[in-house]
Amino acid sequence: MLGMGIMGSAIAANLVRAGFRVVGYDPVSHCRRRHRQAGGIVAANTREVARSAGIVITSLPSAGALGLVSSQIIQETKSRPIIIETSTLPIPVKEAARKRLAKAGVTLLDCPLSGTGAQARTKDLVVYVSGNRAAFKKVVPVLNGFSRGHYFLGAFGNGSKMKFAANLLVAIHNVSAAEAVVLARRSGLNPALAVKVLGDGAGASRMLQVRGPMMAKRAYKVATMKVEVWQKDMKIIGDFVRRLRSPAPLFTATKAIYDRAVALGYGKADTAAVCAVLENRVR
Repeated sequence: MLGMGIMGSAIAANLVRAGFRVVGYDPVSHCRRRHRQAGGIVAANTREVARSAGIVITSLPSAGALGLVSSQIIQETKSRPIIIETSTLPIPVKEAARKRLAKAGVTLLDCPLSGTGAQARTKDLVVYVSGNRAAFKKVVPVLNGFSRGHYFLGAFGNGSKMKFAANLLVAIHNVSAAEAVVLARRSGLNPALAVKVLGDGAGASRMLQVRGPMMAKRAYKVATMKVEVWQKDMKIIGDFVRRLRSPAPLFTATKAIYDRAVALGYGKADTAAVCAVLENRVR
């Protein structure tokens, strides 16, 4: 496991519970400590992870991180792992990494995830897999160890395309859940009760289910997805939408709300903090 932040640590812990020997590395010390406490084995660096495992999962914050990790794995010339690349990154970035690694005999699969950090902890993730089918078949037991489902979507990059569509919906549904919670609170309804009742009706969404309780409690400090990280995903999706000239007025409208969350100091808070932005606007 390379990269053990919110998502990576949850994936690693679930794999440990599923009986896998999980060797992990993250440059951040508390992430390494958390992995050891969860029963994982902490490696000294990326190359040691590549030496230790036939299957490597990457959960990385940036294009630069993927480039660095790819270079370090290539340097480990005796290692030929299959890489399950779960990060949300531009497709050309992943394709460049795939080509570089392929020259060294390493297979990279494009495998972004649908789900929040909270969902990752309970194995409530769906994996969008694309790339080499034979490699996909080899990693299915690992996918089953940290997710509730997976879909093989064909050619490399299709997994990311599906992820962009999924996160477009997440961006919208998260803000719409916040609007409903603010309306319920302003109208005198108990917001926690409103989240429960609305979640059982036609307006239900996974974002209402997952983030609605946080909005009802105004509890945003424990992040399952930080606003500042989400900004990176929003930019990637926005660029993809514009390149295809695909209409996305609702997605575009949410950007200002996430930007405002950062301006109000919620950058490291959960994206449920868009509820605080809306409450701030209406007061």
